[in-house]
Amino acid sequence: MAMTGFNNQNHVPHLGITEPISLAGPTEYDVMKTRELEKFLADAGLYESHEESIAREEVLGRLDQLVKIWVKSISRAKGLNEQLVHEANAKIFTFGSYRLGVHGPGADIDTLCVGPRHAERDDDFFGELQRMLSEIPEVTELHPIPDAHVPVLGFKFKGVSIDLLYARLSLWVIPDDLDISQDSILQNTDDATVRSLNGCRVTDQILRLVPNIQSFRTTLRCMRFWAKRRGVYSNVAGFLGGINWALLVARICQLYPNALPNMLVARFFRVYTQWRWPNPVMLCANEERSLGLQIWDPRRNPKDRFHLMPIITPAYPCMNSSYNVSSSTLRIMTEEFQRGYDICEVMEANRTEWDRLFEPYPFFESYKNYLQIDICAANEDDLRNWKGWVESRLRQLTLKIERHTFNMLQCHPHPGGFPDKSRPFHCSYFMGLQRKQGVPANEGEQYDIRLTVDEFKQSVANYTMWKPGMEIRVTHVRRRNIPSFVFPGGARPRPVRLPGERRRVSSEEQVPGKVCENMVSADVSDGSRKRMLEDGGDGTDLRSAKSCPKDVSNIDANESGDTWSEISKSSVNEGSERFTNLPTLSSWNGGAVNESVNLVGLSSAMNGATSSREAEKRETENKIPGLHQPVAELGEIEEGFQYEDQANIVSNTESRGFGQSSTENGAGVVTVMTSNGACVNPHFSFNGSLEELEKATDELSVPSSTGMSSMSAVQKKPVIRLNLTSMAKATGTSN
Repeated sequence: MAMTGFNNQNHVPHLGITEPISLAGPTEYDVMKTRELEKFLADAGLYESHEESIAREEVLGRLDQLVKIWVKSISRAKGLNEQLVHEANAKIFTFGSYRLGVHGPGADIDTLCVGPRHAERDDDFFGELQRMLSEIPEVTELHPIPDAHVPVLGFKFKGVSIDLLYARLSLWVIPDDLDISQDSILQNTDDATVRSLNGCRVTDQILRLVPNIQSFRTTLRCMRFWAKRRGVYSNVAGFLGGINWALLVARICQLYPNALPNMLVARFFRVYTQWRWPNPVMLCANEERSLGLQIWDPRRNPKDRFHLMPIITPAYPCMNSSYNVSSSTLRIMTEEFQRGYDICEVMEANRTEWDRLFEPYPFFESYKNYLQIDICAANEDDLRNWKGWVESRLRQLTLKIERHTFNMLQCHPHPGGFPDKSRPFHCSYFMGLQRKQGVPANEGEQYDIRLTVDEFKQSVANYTMWKPGMEIRVTHVRRRNIPSFVFPGGARPRPVRLPGERRRVSSEEQVPGKVCENMVSADVSDGSRKRMLEDGGDGTDLRSAKSCPKDVSNIDANESGDTWSEISKSSVNEGSERFTNLPTLSSWNGGAVNESVNLVGLSSAMNGATSSREAEKRETENKIPGLHQPVAELGEIEEGFQYEDQANIVSNTESRGFGQSSTENGAGVVTVMTSNGACVNPHFSFNGSLEELEKATDELSVPSSTGMSSMSAVQKKPVIRLNLTSMAKATGTSN
């Protein structure tokens, strides 16, 4: 936590593909705010104890001894001579958060086992080594995933979580001083080995490409914590994982090489709020090498052109580490960047504290409609395997819904699952649903996603390690019916509106006489009848406002008394996630705040803020390629190919009419239609303000062709209907 090396950097080497934006060093204010940040992170429990650190080192030492015994054992079993058996060796490397030095208490350790050419992955690593681990009493929760994109062996060793990868080199003997950063190590290796080695090679390269490792680590620890609190930390869910956040932070460190963590955090939000995706974030130039491995290059690889948020790894062969990002998750992250930028602007004026930035995102208060994905298994081991497979497929559900509704229905996946303690071996996942922001809707417009979900079920049913008892169900739930086990302590928070608090609306979307109130139609528990409820409260997704009146003081009450409070202390503004209750200063002059605020003379320092801040912003725009055009290596793309939104490209190429889109395997067709059955052009400009969810007819379970038993005799499939009428028609009143 010590700030070593913070004050001795007047001149640093030029790192990155562009020159730094600013070489300014820290002020006393920066030193103070950085200390506050480090104290905040320590109080949040992000640093492990000395005892836990020693325990991790002991586990890694035991693991290294084990793989050496393993490789000698298989060498002897394969009939190698005694000299080769004696020289047989394997090595353990670490990567990820542990190697970067930003891991916290209880975090897993990403490890790589490097073995010789005669140690096979399937027969030896997932065979003999797995068997040896299973016989060690201290090893628990052994979880092999041999068919993953990067095959991994997961387990706990003396309570420490380990993710173990395997790289099979073309060498007969693995030297103790092996340097895996050399490109020659990739010669004559298979794709799985290249991907497994990539983690270690990228981690080491990141540490070489940042000007100050201590500042980088503190800033990255901060951004990882922020991302988890705001629900945008999950590569598998379509957000960003640990390596993605590390690359983003490293680029900011290159652009501000002398800055302390408090300034780096603020500049992180400033830069990525302005970044023009899909321009790539790169720490170094892409280079082709003599090995001929495929690298990320949208000029040559058409599939690379569809990546929405490319964050490129710096080690050869460079890859896009964020290919999982979808249009919905990109939108969510962009809004979160804007929120962080707004708070940092206020914080730089010394008007708020760090805890404001890290307030958790209220996922279950932010949407009216959700998909609930329930899974269960017969025992704990089966559930662990089943969860891993289902989680790897959930991103496909988001992509399919976006594609089949022409991006008109947006999804917000929650990055984690929720166990139900009342039901053993059960877990639930949730996905928020909303109409695309800023697009008026048409009365009777319907989004039928039943075939989309059927496709998702079919992909899940292809699990090669399926066992009886592994089941999945997908249902639609309204916000008011979210199960209580998702809330802390199993108790639903009481909906209370703060005195005098009113809803915030976007000024450009205000329509006098209409309220943000949706009519929701859904099944009662027995499925025999439908009831209409005014699901009031926040009206629509907290992220974005629909047509709302200037006076909305009475929209929180509904028939059942089901109201939802605005977010205490950090109310989220629809659309841009800006804050109306943040402190404001009349001297900001357009929102500009001096980045070097003197605590003694804050008022006088604010007077000259505009010129310095605007100058830095201009410098940012001039020096960051992503803000205006692709980097030099990708410049020629502009002539032959313009980056477009992935979903728009797909919808244009796959559309066979205004209301149809063929699915991936051609088995299903999604239709956008009105309530009378007429097809609707998805690009037509609609009007209205009320949503309705049509009666669900099926609860989704894995197809019976797999031999699985159904979780429910009555199946319910979600059909999202956007039924739009004026408020006068809905309530029987007139203006």
